[in-house]
Amino acid sequence: MNTKDLLQKYLSAKVIERLTAKLTAAGDKKFKLVENAGSVTPLLIGAMRVSRPGVRVVVLNDREEAAYFYNDLITFTDEKKVAFLPSSYRRMIKDEEKDNDSVLVRTEVLNNISNGIVDTLVTFPEALAERVVDRQVLGKMSMVVKRGDKISMSFVENLLVEYGFERSDFVYEPGQFSIRGSIVDVYSFAEELPARIDFFGDEVDSIRFFDVETQLSDRKVEQVSIVPDLSGHSESGSFKHTDLFTYFAEKPVWWVKNGLFLHDKVRKLHEEVGDELIGCAEDLLKYMEECPVVEWGPDLYFRGEVIEVGCEAQPPTNKHFDLLAETLQSRKANGYELYICSNNEMQIQRIRDIFKDKGYGFEFEWVEGVLHEGFSDAKEKLCVYTEHQIFDRYHKYKLQTTRLRQGRESITLSELQNLHPGDYVVHIDHGIGRFGGLVKLMNDGKEQEAIRLVYKNNSELYVGLHSLHKISKYKGKDGVPPTVNKLGGEAWNKLKQKTKSRVKDIARELIALYARRKKEPAFAFSKDSYLQEEMEVSFMYDETPDQLKAINAVKADMEQPQVMDRLVCGDVGFGKTEVAIRAAFKAVADNKQVAVLVPTTVLAYQHYITFSKRLEGMPCRVEYVSRMKKSSDIKKVLKELKEGKVDIIIGTHRLTSKDVEFKDLGLLIIDEEQKFGVGVKEKLKQMKLNVDTLTLTATPIPRTLQFSLMGARDMSIIRTPPPNRYPIVTELHRFDEQLIKEVIMYEMSRGGQVFFIHNRVETIRDIQGMLQRIVPEVKSCVAHGQMTGEELEKVMHDFVRGDYDVLIATTIIESGLDIPNANTMIINQAQNYGLSDLHQLRGRVGRSNKKAFCYLLTPPLDMVNPEARRRLKAIEDFSGLGSGFNIAMQDLDIRGAGNILGAEQSGFIAEIGYETYQRILNEALLELKDEEFPELAADRGDNDRVFVADCVVESDFEALIPDSYVENVSERIRLYRELDNIPDEEGLEKFARELSDRFGELPRQVLGLMDIVRVRRWCMSLGVERLLAKNGKMTMYFVSDQSSPFYKSDVFANVLKFVQQQTVACRFSEKNDKLSLIFTDVKDESRMAEIVRNLKDSML
Repeated sequence: MNTKDLLQKYLSAKVIERLTAKLTAAGDKKFKLVENAGSVTPLLIGAMRVSRPGVRVVVLNDREEAAYFYNDLITFTDEKKVAFLPSSYRRMIKDEEKDNDSVLVRTEVLNNISNGIVDTLVTFPEALAERVVDRQVLGKMSMVVKRGDKISMSFVENLLVEYGFERSDFVYEPGQFSIRGSIVDVYSFAEELPARIDFFGDEVDSIRFFDVETQLSDRKVEQVSIVPDLSGHSESGSFKHTDLFTYFAEKPVWWVKNGLFLHDKVRKLHEEVGDELIGCAEDLLKYMEECPVVEWGPDLYFRGEVIEVGCEAQPPTNKHFDLLAETLQSRKANGYELYICSNNEMQIQRIRDIFKDKGYGFEFEWVEGVLHEGFSDAKEKLCVYTEHQIFDRYHKYKLQTTRLRQGRESITLSELQNLHPGDYVVHIDHGIGRFGGLVKLMNDGKEQEAIRLVYKNNSELYVGLHSLHKISKYKGKDGVPPTVNKLGGEAWNKLKQKTKSRVKDIARELIALYARRKKEPAFAFSKDSYLQEEMEVSFMYDETPDQLKAINAVKADMEQPQVMDRLVCGDVGFGKTEVAIRAAFKAVADNKQVAVLVPTTVLAYQHYITFSKRLEGMPCRVEYVSRMKKSSDIKKVLKELKEGKVDIIIGTHRLTSKDVEFKDLGLLIIDEEQKFGVGVKEKLKQMKLNVDTLTLTATPIPRTLQFSLMGARDMSIIRTPPPNRYPIVTELHRFDEQLIKEVIMYEMSRGGQVFFIHNRVETIRDIQGMLQRIVPEVKSCVAHGQMTGEELEKVMHDFVRGDYDVLIATTIIESGLDIPNANTMIINQAQNYGLSDLHQLRGRVGRSNKKAFCYLLTPPLDMVNPEARRRLKAIEDFSGLGSGFNIAMQDLDIRGAGNILGAEQSGFIAEIGYETYQRILNEALLELKDEEFPELAADRGDNDRVFVADCVVESDFEALIPDSYVENVSERIRLYRELDNIPDEEGLEKFARELSDRFGELPRQVLGLMDIVRVRRWCMSLGVERLLAKNGKMTMYFVSDQSSPFYKSDVFANVLKFVQQQTVACRFSEKNDKLSLIFTDVKDESRMAEIVRNLKDSML
């Protein structure tokens, strides 16, 4: 059963019959709903849409309430007929606070109302009162383009310019358009997605919506409506604006929560902002006087005839399942039908299991779908509860504007990854140089493109399009420019060799340790107990798929008789601690003790609080040791630990001291292992040999490194953020004392704490002085890196304990502190931070189920450089959690790799760039497996072996992407790099599809380019190091090392057979001990590809 079936049940309800009769006869009657608790009101409106068609407007107190109401309503009814009307502004009604996405949604909704598509509008006072463009202007300024229309491209282009659309290379924001060949992309303010209009001569051949993120077509449509931004002013002055209600063709039914509040709010806005932007409260309520109104809530304006709904809200159970079960049981006994709503069948099964374990025998029905709040209806004998309220979880709403933002995030990201002239790049054979753009070269009269790199003393290197996989953007330490190498110098090769030998040492140790541990026997834990299930159910968030995978992997490892050594990685706040808590409890359930090792005393205290809270009411004792405790207390705890009275002990490296003895240690949990010193690590290695170990780290481990490390450790990576965490509301503002005061006062009124980040130690006390002046009642403390370790820990500890309201700190807090009560962050001079720094800092708030805020304070934006502006825009858009993996991947990659492989490695990475380092690491591991651990290499057959690491292709064919096909240079470079890194045929086909979708039919040169990529891939499997195709002759050079195992392999034997059979005329040649195979009459790429394919197929 789903939520739509619930609506069917309600159609025959007495209250619906009564409302229908009253509203049909009403005229301008007023009604008052009472006892309409929970999400029953959206259900009533959903039913009324069926029983009394017509237009209705629903007004709630604020944006959030309206968004939840709208989400409830669309689970019952047709989404196309219901619209959410946002306000055009973010926080205050000022021009600079205008939000483009909301303007788009407003224009789309107005368009749909005037065309009669929408019959139900959900909104809130600010959005309702905002004036809208006159209906006649909207009609006049919109143009509908249909498939088959006879119009010329130049007409469309002129119209868009006249409408104020801006021409750009790619379309990703409303109000942009671009023209490529016969394709016009345009992002109208009346459509949710941008449209791609394909012309055939002067006729519209096809129209398709496309995805902002991938720039690929989404679906075909018959028509698109082109509307400019009508919210502001045009060149010729302002458009005529009017009140929203002039758009309604008939008198709507108004459903209003707190009419008096609506009246006061609109009046106040009108006084503050004036008549131009906000309508008058009296006009609005005068119009409502003439319409039927249904009102509810404490602040009524009309006070009409009372209609009783007879519902009460779902009671809070705070995870007391006995209480919940008894409530439901008594309802069942009174003849109620029981329903529980959830999108997740597993959760429903959990609730059933808990009831069964506790011995309750009643049944309930699962309703697929989510409501915001549960209710029980005494008149209809229905009880509808929600799973997220039962488990006390946060429920998130979805709106169009959030969908629009997500697409743009990825655009900003790919922009950061692109190569721009002047960037540092690394060429695997020649070292670090600077990128000098794309250049055209003539090769025997044929045009080709190459990338120009500039090295020391301005020597230049041209890299052909088929060697682009050898260059990568340099990623090293932030803000430190690398040394540019000399072309043809020895320094680069020496550095590569040095790095490789060091990497081999590390890898050798890791592989050996792994092999040794695999042989050690260990305790095999038993399967989950019912206590374990009950503890897991009380987790307040939905587990993410990754998290579940990690939890199940850890449990499976613990149940094996071998030693577990698992590493769990995930971004800040992705739920690693929960994995650790479940593993710890599993160990305790088998009467084993658990040690949790953390790098700092503050973290020890925090983990202690987290573990204690999660395991409250369970037969399990948690203790911690740290410098903050008296030595007599520590002695007592250690004594009880030895006697086995303490189950879980949390502490810093103090836990590795001689005087810490366990009765029966079964599991060791290490948080942020890379932060411990060498001595502690050595002791840990001894402990790890026969105790199950779980290591947690927040440093994202780059995907490519994972594969290399896979052979040495078991890994679980949590990539998905928790689904129901609040996104962090991020806003960009000028430095303003009034704003700072409001923000701090609001957070204090919720009983929360505030971080104020100010990264200058010299002036940090001035900030404290300013806060004391503007908010004297607030207690603040200061933390920065020049304080001693003890002072710093004391301040942090006191802040965690809640002794202070505001912590004024430098970026020192970005490292690993988890303060659930601090949910507002103010970052001063935000333009001076890198993207990942801002993300790491912001990750410190929003760690509980309260809404979190982050305010970025900057000087006026026109004084900030464009690069910083781009960064701030990106971080403001990336409000969700998990975007961190994308943002931070770049420079965290470097930190991450350095941390896992030891500090000296990050020195190498800074010198040679990150991607080059990965390559060397992977080569080193392959060589190690071949030379020193042959048992690992023995599994692979000849045909899977790779005899050459790369094949260089040189040709005089005209293989390039023509300018006329893709004009934008940085996009051409991106496409060249993408093409050069495609590993298989499937990838090439996808590339061709995407290219033709975005730019039209593929030209001959591009098809040739793709053939060369295929040829390079086949040649590598044939042991060909270099392929030269010039003047109609093609030469393949085989492995130059005469002693290579290639010459004894089946692959080479098949090449000999191919030459003997002369399927294609060819001959061997040997010069300077180098073997080559020569083919003649190779006029173009397709002939070249055909020959190499024949040779490759002869292997099968």
